[in-house]
Amino acid sequence: MNPPSPTSRALCTLSRRKLILGASAAALTGSAARAAETPVTVASKGDAEGTLLGQMILQTLRRIDIPVVDRLQLGPTRIVRTALVAGEIDAYPEYTGNVAFFSGTETDPAWKRAETAYAAARRFDASRGLVWLTPARANNSWQIAVRGGLARAEGLSSMEDFARAVRRGLIEFAASAEFVESPAALAAYEQAYGFVLPRERIVTLPGGDTSVTLRAAAQGISGVNAGMVYGTDGAITALDVVVMADPKGAQIVYEPAPVFREPVLARHPAIAPALDRVFAGLDLPTLRRLNAAITVEGETPEAVARRHLG
Repeated sequence: MNPPSPTSRALCTLSRRKLILGASAAALTGSAARAAETPVTVASKGDAEGTLLGQMILQTLRRIDIPVVDRLQLGPTRIVRTALVAGEIDAYPEYTGNVAFFSGTETDPAWKRAETAYAAARRFDASRGLVWLTPARANNSWQIAVRGGLARAEGLSSMEDFARAVRRGLIEFAASAEFVESPAALAAYEQAYGFVLPRERIVTLPGGDTSVTLRAAAQGISGVNAGMVYGTDGAITALDVVVMADPKGAQIVYEPAPVFREPVLARHPAIAPALDRVFAGLDLPTLRRLNAAITVEGETPEAVARRHLG
């Protein structure tokens, strides 16, 4: 048999190279397809608002055809945050102000303004491979609510007014031990507005259930006429209370935003714009109303999120 000619050998070599390149391209295409099909694991904390925001993330991803794994109500902040950093979950809704404590910089005044708090949260988490998307313009910080009748009678609408009422001996206050003891809570208000709320005028409750302090303030339970609240509490809309404005920015800002592992956003570029639109529409009145549908009217976070997303 005659040996193959140089031309034949060259053609065979070229054919083999094409086959190898074709196989490599197919493998890469298959790998990319598998990566795109890898579900995104979405978690949340266990409270009503955390679950609601988690549902908004989960349902939005489903609507843009991204497969998801539901790990909502995973646990408290420490557990969910640790899972995200470890790559055990891919996303969850977090509050800008919490990063002040993760980073040990809670005394930095940057955390008391929405824009600088968000920038600081993004900067701190970037080195951990985490990306903060657009936050809701709804501050869930500690605030103080006063019984509606007293607020109207005495013209109380801000913490400056509240401070004057304290100095006149008008306030009987309900709060958690944490609110009373934390330098970032009541003490920050007292320092900013120049008052001291006598501790004998405070009913200190275990835990941090603001539904209890809100009802005590609204209904005058145990003589109480003011109580701690979170800014986005749904019960605020259902009870006759007036939330005191904080014009001096005494409190750390807690605006919620979706936080994702960076590789997930790189794999799914449609996620960021879709969720940016959702969270940009969550202002304070909207989030209070949605929370009220859950905590006051008894709807599920899943149903409330679905209706809001339309």
